[in-house]
Amino acid sequence: MQLQLPIFPEQTKLINSSIGFFNKDDFIFYLHNGSPIFCHAKDDRNSYRYILANLVVNNMCGCSELSKALGINAKNVQRYAKDLREHGMGYFFNREDNRGQCHKFTTDKQAHAQELLDTGYSQQRTAKELGISESAIRYHLREGNLKKNHNSNQ
Repeated sequence: MQLQLPIFPEQTKLINSSIGFFNKDDFIFYLHNGSPIFCHAKDDRNSYRYILANLVVNNMCGCSELSKALGINAKNVQRYAKDLREHGMGYFFNREDNRGQCHKFTTDKQAHAQELLDTGYSQQRTAKELGISESAIRYHLREGNLKKNHNSNQ
């Protein structure tokens, strides 16, 4: 077996003695002993997370090494690796982005809440019926997502 010396391009920042990365033409290239193994666009967050997870899961480098080299929190790298182990590669590219959306007050619950309010239910009773907070009902009334029943005695 012939020993392959790690020969990296001059602009490469090393993660450890065999893994490095560099930026060229708005792409980030990851190298193993000087040979490219991964590449992603500079602003492609999903590929970035997948590649970091892959490096950790395949024991090419540790979370702390990536954290120091990239200047990111090690907990994020650990989370990416955990997601890859538990959910696979598709998790990084095919999941819905639900950030900033209420996980309890879905469109089905909104329609049900409007029905209850239309039949005369109070905000508090509607919230209890749906298993959400009364403040959620007040918020959606204020935002115009729900309408009060003006004929009810609230």
